[in-house]
Amino acid sequence: MAADGKLPDNLLNNPLPDAIRVSLIVTRILEDHGIPYLIGGSVASIIHGEPRLTNDIDLVADIREEQVSQLVAALETDFYVDDRAIRRAIRERRSFNILYLETMYKVDIFIPRGNEWSQEQMRLREGKYLVEGDESTVRFVSNPETTVLQKLWWFRKGNEVSEQQWRDVLGVLKVKADRLDCDYLKHWAAILAVSDLLEKAFNEAGIYPSMTQAPNAQGN
Repeated sequence: MAADGKLPDNLLNNPLPDAIRVSLIVTRILEDHGIPYLIGGSVASIIHGEPRLTNDIDLVADIREEQVSQLVAALETDFYVDDRAIRRAIRERRSFNILYLETMYKVDIFIPRGNEWSQEQMRLREGKYLVEGDESTVRFVSNPETTVLQKLWWFRKGNEVSEQQWRDVLGVLKVKADRLDCDYLKHWAAILAVSDLLEKAFNEAGIYPSMTQAPNAQGN
């Protein structure tokens, strides 16, 4: 990305899905301000699993209150952003959203809760191409295991009615299959109280945990 925060010409001149274009812009600004982040939610499940359209982006960003003024100044050229909403989210360890002015595409940004699980998600984030083969588009994304677990947690929190959340989980399980660390999944599923959902997802995806291997055993 150019020094002014804009996308380089090779990306501007090519049609990109809003989810990718907006993710690239926001994450570059976060990187420029030294803010740890990861891309999660639907974008992460698409990267690790099966492609689909998505109407918004979920990011986790460890923003400190003293960074807010400069962050807002960097974002407000391209986004609707509310300084007070960001500060409130930081104090309450919750989320806020910004809107990409060109298309009104929404980005939900979650402040880490500071618990062991949020630290684990950040620890295991992976650098992934958002545009295949273009090194300028490598960004931090939640890894397959934490993506599945967080999706299951949200599915439970939403009373287990979101078919899309469930399809996203199955998509990652099916695509990654023998490259998943199922012991890790089981361990954290118990902590997050989603063990039954994980077992159900394994069954529906045709995954047999005893036959799976840890991540990177056969490459990404």
